[in-house]
Amino acid sequence: MTEIRTPRLLLRGWHDDDLTPMAEINADPRVMRWIDDGSVRDLDDTAEEIERWEEEWDEDGFGLFAVELLASGELIGCTGLSVPEFLPEVMPAAAISWRLGSQFWGQGYASEAAHATLEFALQDRGLDRVISISRIGDTASEKVIHKLGMLPERETAHPVHGHPLRVHAIDLTEFQA
Repeated sequence: MTEIRTPRLLLRGWHDDDLTPMAEINADPRVMRWIDDGSVRDLDDTAEEIERWEEEWDEDGFGLFAVELLASGELIGCTGLSVPEFLPEVMPAAAISWRLGSQFWGQGYASEAAHATLEFALQDRGLDRVISISRIGDTASEKVIHKLGMLPERETAHPVHGHPLRVHAIDLTEFQA
C-alpha cells in the first residue's frame, strides 16, 4: 500500500494497534456529528469499518489511509478516497473524506492530509475528477473543501438519513499541486 509523507503527517496503511485510537475518535459525538446519521461507533463498528477500508484498497486501488503525526507516531484519524455508492446520482465517482480526533482540529491537519490525498488521486491514481460530499452546515469541512479548490456542483439529500448534502468537485485541469 502507498504511504504519503507531508511536512507533519504520514498517511499509511492500517495497523492492528490503530483500532483503539480510531474507536476513541469514532466514539466522540463531536467527531461523528456530521457523518452518516451522526451516531457514534463502538470498537466492533470501528473494526468493521477499518476492514471495509482495507478491502476498498484491494478492490478500487484506493481507500482510507490511517493518518499519523510524524512527530509522535500518534494516530489522529483517517483520510482518503471511497466510491460513494450510497449516492447514485454522482456515480461514477471517487469521493475524498477525512475524520480527525477533535483534539487535532484547528491545526491544519485535515487540509494537509486532504491535499496530499487529492494530489495522490489525480496524479498517482490517474483520476480525472474527485468529489467531496458534505452535510450542509458542516462549516469546518466546507473550509477544507474550499482550500482544496473544489467548487460546489449540486445539492441533494442523503437517500437514507434525509439530511441535506452538498457535492463539490474538482477535475485534473483545475487542480493546483
